[in-house]
Amino acid sequence: MKVKKVSINHPDYPDKLRSIPSPPKVLYVLGDTAKLATTKVVSVVGSRAVTPYGRQVTYQLSHDLAQRGIAIVSGLALGIDALAHQTCLDAGGYTVAVLPCGLDNISPRSNRPLAIKILQQGGALVSEYPEGTQAFKPNFVARNRIVSGLSDALLITEASERSGSLHTANFALEQGRSVLAVPGNIITSTSAGTNNLIKTGATPITEVNDILYALGIESDSLAIDVIGANAQEDCILKLVRAGVTDINQLQIESQLNLDVFNQTMTMLEISGKVRPLGAAHWGLC
Repeated sequence: MKVKKVSINHPDYPDKLRSIPSPPKVLYVLGDTAKLATTKVVSVVGSRAVTPYGRQVTYQLSHDLAQRGIAIVSGLALGIDALAHQTCLDAGGYTVAVLPCGLDNISPRSNRPLAIKILQQGGALVSEYPEGTQAFKPNFVARNRIVSGLSDALLITEASERSGSLHTANFALEQGRSVLAVPGNIITSTSAGTNNLIKTGATPITEVNDILYALGIESDSLAIDVIGANAQEDCILKLVRAGVTDINQLQIESQLNLDVFNQTMTMLEISGKVRPLGAAHWGLC
């Protein structure tokens, strides 16, 4: 895959980014960024040293957003950034990573497999730096204005008082983006940054509907796209969406061996993707 150089006047340059103060004159892109123009976008950032609480809320909110077709942008950093990208991919969603270096020099190196997976699943990597550029310290702060600039809203799930993600919040405010923050334990330092943001006017987030409201979306207006864990689950889910609910008809039209069909239905029920409706009929949860 070849890196594309996209100037600010090019039609492929993201419109959201073009309107921010000090937009990058050039973007270097791997993958597809077109979807950024056709869907709502939330940037999800936070601490590198993520706690179990931060991990749980980041997973829950990123998963719920991705299932509703909302794109997730982050910085591919360790901790919450990487978790947001990975969770989005696991939910079958679309995600874009903004790097503080050239796209031939993934930073951190340990997240290179994640970057490859983002591309394989239809997402994108972007940077304002040409190939060969190292991840110098000032680049990380500058990168954050692009993370927030590509979004409709910025979500910070966990941050200490001196977290670098607070730079992103400042950029978001300057860009006119909504700043959203997950409240945390008031006696631990790991949530001091998000709690302080809320005290100064950030929107507190305790569930995905809070984010949808901030985006101007009715909570029930986006259907959750249930994703199968394998081809067999996808086949059955497609049939149920098409209106086939009778258990016998599902087995016939799926063309799955009876044992495989029964096992797949069991896993779909256990994972909360389908539920019995009675009289041998099934529906989506």
